[in-house]
Amino acid sequence: MQSTRRPRLSPAIADLRRAVREMLPESGLVLVGLSGGADSLALAAATAFEAPRAGLRAGAVIVDHGLQAGSAGVALTAAAQAAGLGLDPVLVQTVDVTDAGGDGPEAAARTARYAAFDTALEQTGAVAVLLGHTLDDQAETVLLGIARGSGATSLHGMAPVTGRFRRPLLGIRRAQTRQACLDAGLTAWSDPQNLDPRYARVRARESVLPLLEAELGPGIAEALARTAVSLREDAAALDALVPALLAGAVTVGESGSSVRVAALAAQPAALRQRMIRMVAADGFGAALERSHILAVARLVTHWRGQKALDLPGVRVERQGDMLFFSAARHTQNKGPFRSHGTS
Repeated sequence: MQSTRRPRLSPAIADLRRAVREMLPESGLVLVGLSGGADSLALAAATAFEAPRAGLRAGAVIVDHGLQAGSAGVALTAAAQAAGLGLDPVLVQTVDVTDAGGDGPEAAARTARYAAFDTALEQTGAVAVLLGHTLDDQAETVLLGIARGSGATSLHGMAPVTGRFRRPLLGIRRAQTRQACLDAGLTAWSDPQNLDPRYARVRARESVLPLLEAELGPGIAEALARTAVSLREDAAALDALVPALLAGAVTVGESGSSVRVAALAAQPAALRQRMIRMVAADGFGAALERSHILAVARLVTHWRGQKALDLPGVRVERQGDMLFFSAARHTQNKGPFRSHGTS
């Protein structure tokens, strides 16, 4: 719980406050996504200090996933800590975590959590939710992306700002948030799932990263985080080129969209694949995986008479010098896709 004494301005507290100060919006109400763990609790304390000085109101939203015994008590303790820091309003959102998409409990919990944040934003009129993801979280995200063979979109990790979500602590180490809590007299909750080796992220955190540090030297987490920033900058530059490339190449009709094959073939792979992704996403809300996009690209670069591709959310077919995108003929989630004809 919060101490009644005024915390000294330690280096850790100063770093947290500076990081928050640089990420606050210009006006309105901000909410801190608070779990009670050291990262979000240190973020809450820094926000409670900085927001009023910037002319902002600051509150908190606590999400009870109901996945562990005593989770309601943890949520109430976090709410009391938030109120003790002077945050107002303080919301506790209870969610039902259902793994309907078959992506696993972590992904299901994340989906439920962000839905709760969206609800809190609408209920309070807040302009942003501040999240406690640290440099260590970013490094783990990039490392897991490398292990999975993900493309640059995954490897550039978490963005500092995504819509109304802001991550002020991406340059702050987890050790600093723990120290800031100690210096402020705040007792952080330790989530037992953060030590459960059944989760890949836990194994990356507790085993893989320490091994890399031991074998290759210190600074691995910082290097992975720098890689994320560099890849994000490159990806943003490439993404910015795509709308102009598509402007004269796409025709939108009642049954779908058609793209000139020559316009796609003229671009290097990085841009061609982004063009395909954008047509599928903007026209049909389809979130294609890399394997899907490469299959569509083969209709451009390795055309041998293949017939339509039935992909998640969209159907793609080549007819002569045009590539046609239309609504999917059947509901399909993730996983294998069907290609009709030769390949």
